[in-house]
Amino acid sequence: MIKPCTQPLIDLHRHLDGNVRIATIIDLAKQHAVKLPSIEPLELAEQVFVKDKTSDLLSFLKKLDIGVSVLANAQACERLAYENVEDAKNEGLSYTELRFSPAYMAQAFNLPLPEVVEAVVSGVSKANKAFNYQAQLIGILSRTFGPKACAVELDALLRYSDDIVAVDLAGDEKGFPCHLFTSHFDRVKKAGLHVTIHAGEADGPHSIWDAILLLGADRIGHGVAAYQDRRLMEYMAKHAIGIESCILSNYQTGTWTDITSHPVSTFLEYGIEACLNTDDPGISNNKLHDEYELAKSIVGLSDEQLSQLKRNAIKQAFVSPEFKRELLL
Repeated sequence: MIKPCTQPLIDLHRHLDGNVRIATIIDLAKQHAVKLPSIEPLELAEQVFVKDKTSDLLSFLKKLDIGVSVLANAQACERLAYENVEDAKNEGLSYTELRFSPAYMAQAFNLPLPEVVEAVVSGVSKANKAFNYQAQLIGILSRTFGPKACAVELDALLRYSDDIVAVDLAGDEKGFPCHLFTSHFDRVKKAGLHVTIHAGEADGPHSIWDAILLLGADRIGHGVAAYQDRRLMEYMAKHAIGIESCILSNYQTGTWTDITSHPVSTFLEYGIEACLNTDDPGISNNKLHDEYELAKSIVGLSDEQLSQLKRNAIKQAFVSPEFKRELLL
């Protein structure tokens, strides 16, 4: 086991809508007459959690549908956001960035997107105050719904641009490549927000290049395909473009079939500011400590490499220089 580390634990790639408590799913389902595979906690957990791995990324993403199927109103969305901050605090995370797709959260009950964003912002704000915490929000454009739908989603997010720190693009990477969303991220950059893009998870290194050169990505989510392109890794290291690595999730989605050879070690060797993250704790049934345990015991990273991953998370966090210094103390 990894010895307790004094360095802060920071999760930068954590889907709020991929982390719905089993008890909350059941409670909201009862309130809003939503039919579930089971209302027994252990049986429902069997349906929600990934036991080993799924056949592919899209099959993994379908697992998320049960959790968001119970989001019947703004109060449910606010509750989900609040509980995510509470979970991060209880997990011992010093800071976390929670990302969410308003369109995905809204779809089961056709909720107004601005109402969903407002509820999530409110839930995080209330929890930050209640727990003396600092979680920040990243809005997601769900590329699977197509460029037009993403434009509407972005409209809702930008109404609350003072309450989010970045915008992400997630979903069907192969079916909806980056070039379809250049106008969207022109608006994101004009709004002064950071950019993090899911890329190199279900597609090759060209997808990462496009995320950087076409969409202006500051960070890349997953990015495992970067290892195939030495020039890309050198570019990312030179320009301090981080990789949000998610070891367990990459295995569960079939993105990387052998944990022992996960490229996070290669990223560190090239000087890329890679960090470890949980991705969807409500599906993977993991905590950030588990990611470090995998990196140590299975991937074989040294204690110094683990420390570097933690330092990289601080460097890559979308926070003020003052807060970074505070985290490094």
